[in-house]
Amino acid sequence: MTSPERLLQELRAKGTLPEPWRDAVASVPRELFLPDTIEVGEEIVSRGTSPERWRQLAYDDVALVTQVNDGGATRADEYRLPTSSSSMPTVMLEMLELLDVREGQRVLELGAGTGLNACWLAHRLGSEQVTSVDIDGALVERATRNAAAAGYKPVFVCGDGAQGWPAGAPYDRVIATYTVPRVPYAWVAQAPRGRIVTPWGGSFCHYSYAVLDVVDGVGRGRFTGSPAFMRTRPSRPHRGFLSDFLHHLDDGTESATTLNPYDLAGDFDALFYVGLALPDAWFHLVEADDGSGEATLWLLADDRLSWAAAEYAPDCRKYVVDQYGPRRLWDEAEAAYRVWQALGPTDTGPGRPHGRPERPARLAGRRAPRRRLSRPTGGRTLVAGFTRGADAATGAPRGGQTRRRAVAQRVSSWRLESWSLRRTAETWDSTVLTEM
Repeated sequence: MTSPERLLQELRAKGTLPEPWRDAVASVPRELFLPDTIEVGEEIVSRGTSPERWRQLAYDDVALVTQVNDGGATRADEYRLPTSSSSMPTVMLEMLELLDVREGQRVLELGAGTGLNACWLAHRLGSEQVTSVDIDGALVERATRNAAAAGYKPVFVCGDGAQGWPAGAPYDRVIATYTVPRVPYAWVAQAPRGRIVTPWGGSFCHYSYAVLDVVDGVGRGRFTGSPAFMRTRPSRPHRGFLSDFLHHLDDGTESATTLNPYDLAGDFDALFYVGLALPDAWFHLVEADDGSGEATLWLLADDRLSWAAAEYAPDCRKYVVDQYGPRRLWDEAEAAYRVWQALGPTDTGPGRPHGRPERPARLAGRRAPRRRLSRPTGGRTLVAGFTRGADAATGAPRGGQTRRRAVAQRVSSWRLESWSLRRTAETWDSTVLTEM
């Protein structure tokens, strides 16, 4: 079955179909909002050559990339950065439930994308109640055409979502479909007695929603959920191949730490806290694929000036750290982690996830991995294509120029992905997220 009914059945089976939105999902065909070529994971599907597979994906509960590299021409060997998508329906509905819309309310959406989310809102509230802003004029034109094909006419406008859309204010609800590092005050001002829902976070940890209620010119709320969305374009950091970030590999400063890299990378709450201290850096965990259990935790600055690498080896009590650049990224991350430790244990409630991380969602609007890292076991390893042994005196994996040269020979062919996980949102108190 390749129709809205198939998607409805899948959402019902998952328990992710809120009754108030059932009719919108059933009445607005998702396929009308998709281009002829879509991507899911590493699969690129053309409607012209694989029509059945294309329609199957259209009604799967998956996120589908609909644009890469801002719509520009992309060479075969060029990094493909997803820049627009049709979000995972489960995640779309999760956000809409958080938005808590009521009949007669006016909604401002930031990030038009394909136009599907705006049309779900228009189905419930009426097209005249929905305004959607996107910075990409081509996406605005496409969303307008898609909506018209489905029989809806929400207002689509081209503009910087950080400014909201004052011409249509005030609004009762504001929803963003991309991740922001801070909530623009324009959104608060344009929803003076409303609610704001947006994916939130910096580079280090960005798997949360911020849900704010606005009273007396201030938005206050809490973090919840575990989404994986694309970053806002105006402040989007560079992403690409690992060779874009690693340089001066022979010039790093070597030290040792007693902080197990897995203790940092595997604690959701700690990651969120460390991310507050390092909003402009991110981490990438490379685990051995030979069963030996060694791993490297890379910390990478958005400005590409600094990097750090912490080497994990089983049965070690100290771990080799290499750092380069004007910042000592590992020192910053470890200092934040130690503060988190000093705050004491956090009651995360029942159902805290465990296990190894999945590959994170490269696509917008997917659920981020919610698993805890387990420490591997083993001996020698091949990590990212080079062999390391253990130092006989300390038991720590050897670093130094040999390792860095081996990395330098291979980095040009690596794609840089993030294995970031999220902290457990429900443990945080109300927090003011807006800026004046």
